Amino acid sequence: MKELFYTTFETGRGWVGVLGSGRGLLRTTLPQPSAREARELLGDGVRQAELSPHLFQDVASRLVSYLEGYRVGFPDELDLSPATGFQCRVWLVTRTIPYGESRSYGWVAEQLGQGRALQAVGQALAANPLPIIIPCHRVVAKGGLGGYSGGAEMKQYLLGLEAAASVR
Repeated sequence: MKELFYTTFETGRGWVGVLGSGRGLLRTTLPQPSAREARELLGDGVRQAELSPHLFQDVASRLVSYLEGYRVGFPDELDLSPATGFQCRVWLVTRTIPYGESRSYGWVAEQLGQGRALQAVGQALAANPLPIIIPCHRVVAKGGLGGYSGGAEMKQYLLGLEAAASVR
């Protein structure tokens, strides 16, 4: 069994949780009303995880800054071992979408050489365990926002946050 570590921390938008292993980040949450809710959203792995805020100081600081509207990057190592090969490829393509920009589900599918796999791309993005780090909010439908596991309001908020920061 691999060692797991987690933390929760407060941002201006609520509490965020981070779960990681020795290989990299496994899960992050979008802002939640309480630390307990953020911890619960980290999943079952958090029960075996050690509370280790010091291990996540840098990523926590960057997530706080991001949610305050600052342009920051997330070059962190990821532990995508629980994912399928297709999910990993979708998420890695999604990480290449520049800050403040968006792409369509079709664009992601084309980057994978599977131009007709829009629904499969959408399913992979819905399963994204690392929102913001893997910026699935930057993938939009041709006719509008498209889905988002954090809800349409959060997706719109993140896209607006990045658009405003890109103008500064």
